[in-house]
Amino acid sequence: MNELDDLLTWLRDACDRYELEPVAVFRKRGQHAWPLRATDADDLAAQLEVGGHFLPLPKEPAALANVIEVSLVDFLLKHAEGRDDITFTRGTERGYPDFEITGTAFGGHFYAIDVKSARRKSTKSGKVNPNKTQSRITLYTGNTYFRWPELHWPGTFRPFENYQAYLDIIAIYTLDEGLKSRIRDFELIVQESWRIASKQRSSTTREYLGAVNDIERLRRGHGEFKTKEAFYKFWRAHPFKIGKATEKQLRKLLDAKRGGR
Repeated sequence: MNELDDLLTWLRDACDRYELEPVAVFRKRGQHAWPLRATDADDLAAQLEVGGHFLPLPKEPAALANVIEVSLVDFLLKHAEGRDDITFTRGTERGYPDFEITGTAFGGHFYAIDVKSARRKSTKSGKVNPNKTQSRITLYTGNTYFRWPELHWPGTFRPFENYQAYLDIIAIYTLDEGLKSRIRDFELIVQESWRIASKQRSSTTREYLGAVNDIERLRRGHGEFKTKEAFYKFWRAHPFKIGKATEKQLRKLLDAKRGGR
């Protein structure tokens, strides 16, 4: 095994141990006698729900994805505690990546890891298709750090090209509006980003690279590219649009890079 395989194994093992922890929004005021005594965590959750302390989590995909991401990254950070051979750094809310890992456990290289969430596809009548995601997962923003990987863009730890590899942890779930947590049939998938990439954008209005939307292909890492080189050749040649703000930032970064020579 090489260092990347070691990291994939470590992440997959950690994700296998993760239990979905956010179960509801907590409301301070309840309807029960005090003090409240519970025998374990499950008993406490049951009593809090009966006592009127629980409100449902948001069902809007982006909001629910944020809840999952915060909980999962917190868990992984704790999982890495006590390991002097692993350095775990959390990213900013709108930056890339969600966190990065380095350390002698993984050859001293830097690895970029993003957390993505996708719900299983469902019809307006509520029928669930267990084989498809509702929409394509976004892998990268195509018109900034991905297109110019040698530049250090705002919201990133370092230039994109300075990473040894890029991974995604994908949270797949079925939306259940009858549950306070909104989530059932939860699973986590860990893959290299290029291995789950499609040739489609994930948005018709934004410059995002999309993953395949077949869940079994996500599990197996069977995207639309046979090699990493083919993936980069295809998407780096894509005519992404560049808005005025992005163009201004690009010119600033290019000028700084020329001035630093």
